[in-house]
Amino acid sequence: MFKKDELESIVLDYMEEENIPGLALGLVKDRKILYTNGFGVKNINKDEKITEETIFHMASISKTFVATAIMQLYERGKLDIYKPVIDYIPYFKLADKRYKEITIQQMLSHLSGMPDVEDYEWDNPQYDDNALERYVKSLDDIKLMWEPGEKFSYSNITYEILGDIISKVSGMTFEKYMKENILNPLEMNNSTYLKQDVPKDSLVSPHIRNKSGEIEVSNIFPYNRIHGPSSTLYSNALEICNYIIAYMNKGRYNGKEIFKEETYLKMIKPYKEIGRGNKKIGLGWFIENNGEDKDIKIMHSGEDIGFRSNLIIQPEAGKAIIVMSNYRCRGISAFSKTILDII
Repeated sequence: MFKKDELESIVLDYMEEENIPGLALGLVKDRKILYTNGFGVKNINKDEKITEETIFHMASISKTFVATAIMQLYERGKLDIYKPVIDYIPYFKLADKRYKEITIQQMLSHLSGMPDVEDYEWDNPQYDDNALERYVKSLDDIKLMWEPGEKFSYSNITYEILGDIISKVSGMTFEKYMKENILNPLEMNNSTYLKQDVPKDSLVSPHIRNKSGEIEVSNIFPYNRIHGPSSTLYSNALEICNYIIAYMNKGRYNGKEIFKEETYLKMIKPYKEIGRGNKKIGLGWFIENNGEDKDIKIMHSGEDIGFRSNLIIQPEAGKAIIVMSNYRCRGISAFSKTILDII
């Protein structure tokens, strides 16, 4: 039986231990929202409480939505994930002729052989509609680390490229496609990839630890449209629960088909072991399986300047959790699993 007091005691203890200014939490059980709530404040310099509807920067959880969009377009015959990326954006080019072999599926599964981003330029953000294409065209000095498909290596760069593919194949900006085809159908009406569309009074501030060890508001907010697909979904605990329910229903939400069941099965199919325990990589999702169906977890976390988030779905056990905080706290995976255990 779910014990609300026990849950909230664990949350408050975790926040105190990690010096977290603000946190939001959503729980799903048996394909229904079990619990959503906010704790703490949006900004330590103001007394504005966090609620289930407060908006957070979701960081890399954004990638699972991008993967979902790519698979929508695959279903609709707009692209083939097993074909090379250059079939869809011919201007994609690296300083390594093997780039022509990289497929969309390899990018989805971090198997492209491409390195990761070295500088997100959060302190010099770009806001115009052409930012993503311009970024992809700037990659021509990058070399592959190994043959495409050979090894797993996490790469934010590949998800920016996937976002540009979504834009070119759909004929609209990346952010507009995501809003019209993923967020709106899931009734995630306050969620967006465009920071400028978030009401200022709804958005939390990022917090960091200064040289004196004190928590303060960061003067850098992690936003830049060149890294929109990999990192800049803005959402809240309540609306991420709608997304969770769609995955628990294998693609359906509130009578609408967001994606097909066979697409869901493709996404959670392991494509490669990633060398850490029993974790594997699917299409946009990390997968953990301890040997029994009820133990299967599909998951993704997020981390940026001043933000940390974690999403775990146990589809066969029928439970899931989303946690988001406005501080780059530690131990969020263990915390999430502790909460899952008590529901």
